[in-house]
Amino acid sequence: MDAKQLYVSNVTVGSSFERFQKKVTTCAAGGKLCDGWILAVIGIALPMSTTGLGMSSTQEALIGSASLIGLFIGGLLFGWVTDKIGRKKMFLATLATFLVCSVLQFVVIDPWQLFFLRVLLGLAVGADYAVAGAFVAEFNSKERRGPGLAGLLIWWYVCFTVAATLSILVINTLPDSPDLWRYILASSFVPAAIMLFLRVGLPESPRWLLSKGREQEAREVAEQFLDPITRTDLFKEQIRSLSYGALFSSKYIKKTLLTSLFWMAQITPFFAIYIFMPKILHAINFDSTSKLGEILLYVFLLVGCLVGVSLINRLGRRKLLIATFVGQFIPLLILGIWSDSHSVVLIVLCFGIFAFFHAAGSTLQMLYPSEIFPTEIRATGVGFAAGMSRLGAAVGTFLLPIGLVQWGTGAVILTGAAVSAAGLLVAIAWAPETRGLELSQTAQ
Repeated sequence: MDAKQLYVSNVTVGSSFERFQKKVTTCAAGGKLCDGWILAVIGIALPMSTTGLGMSSTQEALIGSASLIGLFIGGLLFGWVTDKIGRKKMFLATLATFLVCSVLQFVVIDPWQLFFLRVLLGLAVGADYAVAGAFVAEFNSKERRGPGLAGLLIWWYVCFTVAATLSILVINTLPDSPDLWRYILASSFVPAAIMLFLRVGLPESPRWLLSKGREQEAREVAEQFLDPITRTDLFKEQIRSLSYGALFSSKYIKKTLLTSLFWMAQITPFFAIYIFMPKILHAINFDSTSKLGEILLYVFLLVGCLVGVSLINRLGRRKLLIATFVGQFIPLLILGIWSDSHSVVLIVLCFGIFAFFHAAGSTLQMLYPSEIFPTEIRATGVGFAAGMSRLGAAVGTFLLPIGLVQWGTGAVILTGAAVSAAGLLVAIAWAPETRGLELSQTAQ
């Protein structure tokens, strides 16, 4: 084979690996996509379903946080299960569960049925978070791993923005339809069905196969789907027997605390604020008859996420995390202090800046735990961090409507600023830099 033929051959093989890495990353986005959709539609449909099902304020708060409760349990439990039974089986089971529960929301007849289904949806999403991060990390090269894992959040924000915007437009078009909230909630079956179809036929992770002593199968999958450099790195990682308790051992406890606390500090104020956005905007004198402000905030989220992904390999993980916590803290502090402001510009600008920096920093949520935990507990670590983050989000979402009544809007928003400040301190103290390292190196 002459030099020209060898070059063409290498380019063709390289393109094949890149196409597969893109497919894996796209398929892994299914959980994020569905998570963004269900959280967006519950924020829009909750006031209508409250009337339709005759909910009390406590039931409304529980349903608003139900999927977060489920994700907390699902992350803690099914990350460990994924490390035991493999990535491939869990990859299909999560989306199948999501599909069924999405459809069943259409026929609920009381608040507790809806609460139960929302918890099951959260369980499925929590499990999918754990397996998706591991899948992308274990199939991608070091150059594509960072943008690939960070890019999962783009799907979240795209789906969150699309679902929220479409729901708002439908409600404005059909304001007098009493059962419209049922269609809005059940609409999440559409992304679930699409992503389930795309996932059929994906192989098992070679790193997981190797961690279970199935070396021959791992080599066969690696030869077909891993690029040469990543394939070589596969066999450099030390294989150990690690249990769930390893997360809390002296070797991994700092990683466990870092990933759990920074993730929690990012999303606790976000979910609490955005699920009850209409109430907050009304409380701070925003013109609630217009939905333009809400849609604009969703756009800030999407733009922030795109910027965050573009900076993952340029700025590095540590600097990006610290900078975005600063950007999340300052606008919440300003808005909390001047919560009685009648300036629409100030309100939208502060919420927009908060949304932008939150979204940019959240691109690290799947990336850090997927990189710094070893294969044997990678899904366990991702799932635990995701679960703990949703515990904070669920508590915040449950307490926010109560806090608005008891303490006032300013105090609630200042509490969100304090949580962001705590996340900043954690990032400064513990966040490592993993840019440019192979997976076997980041796990060390």
